Amino acid sequence: MFTSTGSNGFYKAPLSKSLLLVPSALSILLTLLFQHYQKFFAYNLQAVKEDLQIWRLVCGRTICLDLKDTFCSTLLIYNFRIFERRYGSRKFSSFLLGAWMLSALFDLLLVEITQYIFGITINSLPSGFLGPVFALFVPFYSSIPRVQVTQVLGHFSITNKSLVYILGLQLLTSGSYIWILALSGLISGICYNSSMLKVHRILCVPRWVAKIFSWTLEPVFSSAEPTNEVRVGMGATVDIQRQQRMELLDRQIMMSQVAQMRRQRQQQGGMINWNRLFPPLRHRHNANYQDHPSEQGMPPPTEVSEEQVARLMEMGFSRGDALEALRASNNDLNVATNFLLQH
Repeated sequence: MFTSTGSNGFYKAPLSKSLLLVPSALSILLTLLFQHYQKFFAYNLQAVKEDLQIWRLVCGRTICLDLKDTFCSTLLIYNFRIFERRYGSRKFSSFLLGAWMLSALFDLLLVEITQYIFGITINSLPSGFLGPVFALFVPFYSSIPRVQVTQVLGHFSITNKSLVYILGLQLLTSGSYIWILALSGLISGICYNSSMLKVHRILCVPRWVAKIFSWTLEPVFSSAEPTNEVRVGMGATVDIQRQQRMELLDRQIMMSQVAQMRRQRQQQGGMINWNRLFPPLRHRHNANYQDHPSEQGMPPPTEVSEEQVARLMEMGFSRGDALEALRASNNDLNVATNFLLQH
């Protein structure tokens, strides 16, 4: 119900699948079986600054040592896999790499700023692949359409994006200093997504590296196309494929608007005012009746297609409203649908 990420599974998202499976498995092993190795994956900033243990930036920012963080981050990666499908694995991995490196820099800056302003010394931060996960909220907010699913208590809207934001809030409140990772991730996501200082050209995965990983790891983590869903016809070019996906999203938005209009009409308890909907057509229709009073008993000149009526009724409109809208719009389904949605 809350999904905004297309079809189920990891079809055309091998990198997302590897980021979900491998770190999660290592996190569970370190928590349950190899607890004495957890010290090597702690995000210890004091060791990085004083002892120059740069390797801790890699180990400490890859594997979560808290199973709650592991659970929330894996669910978020699963929902964010739409970006790998939309942009491709290479561009998606470039975004993650750029956000990972930028967030490491912002982590250090925010820790120093916190110590300078508030006098709080922070020696360690929560471990895990959290910076890039928070950075993905930036394109998620700006590029994924908001579709209303239902309302709670008649005022609070539940959308297809609500569950993702709730997971992000849960992850944000799981630790005392995780807000630093969240803030640095959001800043790095804004910098990379807005092409600020051309960082997307500098911090990117080379094409030859992407080819090596596609030959070696993609066959391991690739997933088959879901068979329990309606197959979407794929175009011959990337532009056609994107257009088809946008049309699917448009239909989802239209269905959400239909549901909202139905609720409003049920609350008002009235019918649609067709004189307000089509004033020019109604006025001309009445004028014709006055000029030819003997023709008032004749049926409307436009024959309404039962197929079009059925399609409008599938959207939730009554048969009477569908018939009236199609007659007034000269049997144009798009025009009738727009009028029904807007009034």
